[in-house]
Amino acid sequence: MYNVAEVLNARIECIKRAIKLAEKEEGRFPEGRLRTSKSSGRVRYYEVQEKNDTNGEYLHKTKQLHLIKSLAQKDYNEKFLIKAREEQKLLEKLLLKYRKSYCESVYENLSEGRQNLIRPYILSDDQFAHEWQSRTFKTNPYRIENKIYDTRKGEKVRSKSEAIIADMLFEMGIPYHYEYPLRLKDGNVRFPDFTILKVSTREEIYLEHFGLLDDEEYRKENMYKLDIYRANGIYIGKNLLFTYETVDTPLDINGIRQMLKNLFL
Repeated sequence: MYNVAEVLNARIECIKRAIKLAEKEEGRFPEGRLRTSKSSGRVRYYEVQEKNDTNGEYLHKTKQLHLIKSLAQKDYNEKFLIKAREEQKLLEKLLLKYRKSYCESVYENLSEGRQNLIRPYILSDDQFAHEWQSRTFKTNPYRIENKIYDTRKGEKVRSKSEAIIADMLFEMGIPYHYEYPLRLKDGNVRFPDFTILKVSTREEIYLEHFGLLDDEEYRKENMYKLDIYRANGIYIGKNLLFTYETVDTPLDINGIRQMLKNLFL
């Protein structure tokens, strides 16, 4: 679920930046306004100086293009500033009202003793993440003896690189499950390396680590895995991420950390 206050704030900040940009241009435009007409499929431009003038002076599209653009921008600037200022005021009022009346506040304003007795109808992001992280599940039974690398979360994973990624997620406070079962459309079950919760949208994002890309058989097997994901509506860059390494290309720890920060925090 999107945080409404964050969305409203983001829109308000966007409008403020645009207004500031428009206001910088406000006093730089030429006098007059632009009139356009269309005849025989051609657009014609006219500069109107007098208030009661309904015709204006013809502007040559090539020779006076700069003036045409400036007058067009002037008209846009005036109309934009009116609408943008209206929207900013409206959103600021809406944000203030939302903060005072949003229904989650009923639970948040209860004493701790009462909160402990109640399960709210709408979970906060922290509550949702806690419940999601607390799920119990049967992990991938395949060659379980290969899970020999410890993580800070207290689990076992199959490689040093997976342990590094798991520890990154844990340190950054990003909820994840290792080898959480994913049921596909045909009923088969896959076990992505990591299933990560994007708390702000409550989406599950899958991350696969390809650690042996030098090996041709391994590479083919994982290309087939990507085909299966795609057939099930799981797409790279949308709800599927991947990391990789080869003999000559070690795990990009800093790059992965930045990716996780940008996408999940």
